[in-house]
This record gives sequence, structure tokens and C-alpha cells, in this order.
Amino acid sequence: MHIVLDDTAMTAAGQGNVLASRLIHRAHAEPGWFLYVPACALVEADRTRPGTAEHLASLPGVTVLDLDLAAALAIAQEQTWATAHSEYAAKPTADRPDGAVIATTAPHRWAGKPARVLDLTP
Repeated sequence: MHIVLDDTAMTAAGQGNVLASRLIHRAHAEPGWFLYVPACALVEADRTRPGTAEHLASLPGVTVLDLDLAAALAIAQEQTWATAHSEYAAKPTADRPDGAVIATTAPHRWAGKPARVLDLTP
């Protein structure tokens, strides 16, 4: 299972959201579970809740996705880089042919977008 945390899910994890905490635990403890945090979304989460970036980046089982050239070119035209980088990160790749699910506490943000969503709203 490949899961991308958007900025809202990252913030929720830092505020004790049980569902986000379970995802983090599974990514650390269970084989086949992968948790990704896109760098642009991580910055936005840290702006909302300072300390989030350092905390998530230090957790085992969490992979921070850099803003490489391909990602920068894909998201440069978007209004919010946090959402755009999360959407880009969830697209299929050679490593993730089925793409990834976006975990969020703001599922309305993803309405009409070609993304699978996991609602972490308690």
C-alpha cells in the first residue's frame, strides 16, 4: 500500500489524529506499507503547525519526496504547491504502477481530481 500524506494529514498527525498515527505505525511496522510526504506539502504543514516537518522527517517508515526537476515542472503552474506536489506524488511511477492513495483531512479539496483519497477525518 502506497500512501501520500497531504499537508492536512501531516498536520493532523501532529495533533494526535488516530487514523494518521495508524498509517505511520503501519509504514514502520508492516511490510508492503509505504508512506510518502511531498516536500512542498511538508513545508505547508510546518507553516500551519511548526515542528511538523522535523517530526515527520525523523520517523522511520516515512519517505520525504524531494521536489526534483520533473516535479517542479509539473507543479509550477498550480496555485498551491502543497496540493500539486501531493497530487504529482500520487501518480503512477515505475515503482508504483498503480500510483498511491492521498491521505487527507480535507477530502473536498480532491473532488474532481484524478486521485484516490483516504479520508482521515475522525
